[in-house]
Amino acid sequence: MMRILMKNFTDQPPTNPEYHFSNDLHQFITGKRLLPDELPFTKDLIMHHHQNGYLQFNYGVKDFTCNRCGNKDRELFASFHCARCGKECGYCRKCIQMGRVSECTPLISWSGPMLSNATNHGLLWNGTLSKGQQLASDQVVEAVQNNTSLLVWAVCGAGKTEVLFKGIEVALVKGQRVCIATPRTDVVLELAPRLQQVFPETEIAVLYGGSEDRTKNAALTIATTHQLIRYYRAFDTIIIDEVDAFPYSMEPMLQHAANEARTEDGAIVYLSATPSKGMQREVRKKKLYSVVIPARYHGKPLPVPSFEWCGKWRAKLGKGRIPINVKLWIQQHYKDGKPIFLFVPDIELLKKVVGILQESYADEAAGVHSKDKERKEKVERFREGKIKILVTTTILERGVTVPDVQVGVLGAEDDIFTESALVQIAGRAGRNAKFPSGDVRFFHYGKTGEMNRARNHIRMMNYWAKQGGFLHV
Repeated sequence: MMRILMKNFTDQPPTNPEYHFSNDLHQFITGKRLLPDELPFTKDLIMHHHQNGYLQFNYGVKDFTCNRCGNKDRELFASFHCARCGKECGYCRKCIQMGRVSECTPLISWSGPMLSNATNHGLLWNGTLSKGQQLASDQVVEAVQNNTSLLVWAVCGAGKTEVLFKGIEVALVKGQRVCIATPRTDVVLELAPRLQQVFPETEIAVLYGGSEDRTKNAALTIATTHQLIRYYRAFDTIIIDEVDAFPYSMEPMLQHAANEARTEDGAIVYLSATPSKGMQREVRKKKLYSVVIPARYHGKPLPVPSFEWCGKWRAKLGKGRIPINVKLWIQQHYKDGKPIFLFVPDIELLKKVVGILQESYADEAAGVHSKDKERKEKVERFREGKIKILVTTTILERGVTVPDVQVGVLGAEDDIFTESALVQIAGRAGRNAKFPSGDVRFFHYGKTGEMNRARNHIRMMNYWAKQGGFLHV
């Protein structure tokens, strides 16, 4: 079957039997498993490298197993009449968004020598870490040096990114490759300029859907977790930011991709303000080392959300009105010149709320959601103060920092607002040292257990911070 697979890949034998090593091909494919259509090189060049042992061809799909995403669920395979092999060919539907992997399509990877890309990876950062940050930074360095696993459990606004700097530098100076992966594109776009600023001489690949950096094979990669599906044994250190966030937390394929993208003895560091119950059990059982940062970098306590009943808010929206207490809350903060985040359960409700607010605030009110093509631009205008009120779904519960922002949740009792989501949403407020407090208001039509657990979670972190925090070993 592999001979058939290779035969179908190229109709003609190589025209030149003399082998010429291609550094461009090496740089493009190292650490990845790619489809033939993803390689911007001639078939002759690819076959030359394969015949000389520099490229390896592996089955994409075999025996109802996808060797790219790890899918083994038979219901997630289908077949089509394939022009390449002339047969009914099975393919994986699980990772179809990354390009079709079928029984007769090879996954191509580099199997030749690794070329050195030695360069200066100096860290350019003069900031000072808090006591909790320094403790966590030391643990990250130890994990990188010893190739172990570590959970950094840090409250929203603790300064998790700064905690990573020294560990990343240690890995890069050793000539290793590092990847920071996160479930959300917004977080990738926020992290990229910050990392480039502190590692100015390091090439950084920024990968997300539609990214122009897909051809880069950089020493430092910042990517959405979906992009890891193309990688195999590529990174000596993988850092999973917001490990509890959807879809990573709910999708075994993405967790499989992260494990496959890491070298066999590589380090993995998990970051989270709200680790899952399962991950917390791993910590208690001493199966996973963990360091906790219960205080923000500026040392001030997390804003504790207040609960405010707002009646049958859905019915009011249906009549073109916002609950009066929500309306007054917005008016007061707008009058005080403070930016306002208002979270709502879904896109349809968002459109209604934005329409009502724009009657009073015109273009100073806007909405963003997962399907919004102008999401990036709107968030930037919000940061610049051109948009005063930003209505959003949970898409912006993480990764977006705006000084002195006030945070409201309309319909906090909705199922979408889990403990984790509400903790993250509350964490948008008070992040800036100049504005360490903020008004966090959960408007609801009946309190839920998730709301109570979120508030208790925040209070618990504030208590731990007051006691000086602790470290799991």
